[in-house]
Amino acid sequence: MLRKLNVAAMALSLAVLTPQAYSDDGEDQGNIQRVLLISIDGMHAVDFANCAKNNTCPHLAALATSGVTYTRASASKPSDSFPGLTNIVTGGTPKTHGAFYDLAFDRTLAPPASGTGNGLLHGTCTPGVLSGTTTEYEEGVEINQSLLNGGAPGASLTDGGFRSIDPSKLPRDPTRGCAPVYPWNFLRTNTVFGVIHASGGRTAWSDKHAVYASVSGPTGTAVPSNVDDYYAPEINSNVVPLPGVSTPPTPNHPSGVSCATVRDSSQLGSWTDSFANIQCYDTLKVNAVVNWIKGKTHLGASNAPAPRLFGMNFQAVSVGQKLIEANVGTGGYLNNAATPTPLMLDEIEFVDAGIGQMVTELTNQHLLNSTLIIITAKHGQSPIDPHQVFKTKSNSPAHLLHASLRPSEDPTGTDIGPTEDDISLLWLSDSGLTPSAVATLESNAPADGVGEIFYGPSLTTMFNAPRLPPLDPRTPDIIVQPNVGVIYSTSAAKQAEHGGFAHDDTNVMMLVSGAGLHARTVTSAVETTQVAPTILWALGLDPNSLQAVQAEGTPVLPGLSLGH
Repeated sequence: MLRKLNVAAMALSLAVLTPQAYSDDGEDQGNIQRVLLISIDGMHAVDFANCAKNNTCPHLAALATSGVTYTRASASKPSDSFPGLTNIVTGGTPKTHGAFYDLAFDRTLAPPASGTGNGLLHGTCTPGVLSGTTTEYEEGVEINQSLLNGGAPGASLTDGGFRSIDPSKLPRDPTRGCAPVYPWNFLRTNTVFGVIHASGGRTAWSDKHAVYASVSGPTGTAVPSNVDDYYAPEINSNVVPLPGVSTPPTPNHPSGVSCATVRDSSQLGSWTDSFANIQCYDTLKVNAVVNWIKGKTHLGASNAPAPRLFGMNFQAVSVGQKLIEANVGTGGYLNNAATPTPLMLDEIEFVDAGIGQMVTELTNQHLLNSTLIIITAKHGQSPIDPHQVFKTKSNSPAHLLHASLRPSEDPTGTDIGPTEDDISLLWLSDSGLTPSAVATLESNAPADGVGEIFYGPSLTTMFNAPRLPPLDPRTPDIIVQPNVGVIYSTSAAKQAEHGGFAHDDTNVMMLVSGAGLHARTVTSAVETTQVAPTILWALGLDPNSLQAVQAEGTPVLPGLSLGH
């Protein structure tokens, strides 16, 4: 039986002040009716500390005057976007919800019926036979990943959403007649979206891929019905003009910039290839959030009640941290103190301006006092210190092991490739070969930059034991955390990456702001898993409605007083 916790009792009682940032007259102080959840992907705690100190993120800093800032918040481990987001919305970790990475492995599933756009090969599925397959939950499973709408039939320019998923490209479940496993059904636990939807609350979310409709949690159907309004323009599609879209005003662009023509025509392959284009992309999602606040659907075409839970992820900071753009410049940081380069700072200022537009609209609609705003990040980015970067591919753990021990994924290029960014996740063809594989890695440690190898007991302190049921078919056999700065890539356009366990990967911004809170900094360690039970607690719902909260004993965030 899963142990229940009195989660609400874990919240600390604070004196209630009325911050100036929450001064509109629309609703009673502390009467939280909805939650705006924002992930600024890549945003470290130190990024927020620096921009608040230097007055380069005035809107975020203003929210902090009526909120609690957590300086030691940890994102998921591994710190990829898929588990990062899933941790936030389920209240649990990959051990419970089962999402280890956007590219991972499941020993019980079978390959898709059609090859994916990113190179995962199709294969055979025989009912009742547990063959195992790489699981891809990113843009490669869309009908046409080169299109902003993902190729969804009849969709407008940006509006494919989950309808752009091609079920023939999804992994299949031999125990269910080889049915495709939709991303929301891939999760093993429910989500805050599911709990709130079941309570009668409207929900909405915007993200970078169609597959992130996974925030719905399991529905048992081909529709993520726990998210009433899902908007997901494809981030890795070809860049196109966006008529009628203009970026928020920033210090560098006081009137905003029109996206009706492509801002950076030298980079048309993906929105993430350009410091300028990514801002136009993110503005699509900012506009969707503003429309939800106005009582509209995401494109503003129809009226709908303001959601009880809604939000989006920003990609601009993540791009600003990682990108080296030819003939434009280098993002990231100048030093280990996380002083941003001018290009990186421009992305922070853009994101801050977008959040400012949301707060302004909440004020205009007299909803600010009744809205709790939670800002965090799915993941950080590593390394902060530009002098630490060391890129390698041929000596990565998967390449070193492939010839003799055949990891489950093929690093030679004939298949989708290993799960390696600034971490290496290894699912072996035979888990019994783990000791031999570890011995190989240890003997090559100087070459492949190994910092720490997790396997056996060191792995099962964090995750379930790997192998077929009743053990966990999704847990890697080996996880290699490289030394700080090692990135398993030779891309000339990349100077940082995420996915690993390192401090720069996992220490993320976290701010909870709302009427009834006053400025406070909490320096005790917290995790992004605590966001989900906090959302339910703030809305007067039972945090133990979340299966992962019960399983892992996840508490609400400390330091909050919201009239409870």
